[in-house]
Amino acid sequence: MKSSAVLNAPGTALASEPGRQAFLLLRTVFTVAPVIFGLDKFTNLLADWTMYLAPVATAVVPLPAQTIMYIVGVVEVVAGIAVAVRPRFGSILVAVWLLGIIINLLLLGSFFDVALRDFGLLVGALALNRLSPRSSRRP
Repeated sequence: MKSSAVLNAPGTALASEPGRQAFLLLRTVFTVAPVIFGLDKFTNLLADWTMYLAPVATAVVPLPAQTIMYIVGVVEVVAGIAVAVRPRFGSILVAVWLLGIIINLLLLGSFFDVALRDFGLLVGALALNRLSPRSSRRP
């Protein structure tokens, strides 16, 4: 017979709740990834992000491509923080942002593999929204 100390050990409840595990996993990923990608818009260590920007973007927004990427970086960091603090709201923000990225890539006429990957991420963000409690400030 198991002792009550083992049954009440920290993490035991989490291990028995796959929905909670999925929520925490998605919340972590959609917090960390946008922040990392957002910060990289300022350093370009992971990629030259301007190559993913459709020319129509610089035609509509009269700014240099790198300046637009700085703005994109700020939005991505804010979106990641929003997921951490308010996952129900933040997940929708990330999903809409990913939809914008997908549209941009389709307008660019290349990087269709990235657009498809981002569609998968968009679906994951929507799943996070469905798993998020109505008022969730902390895990």
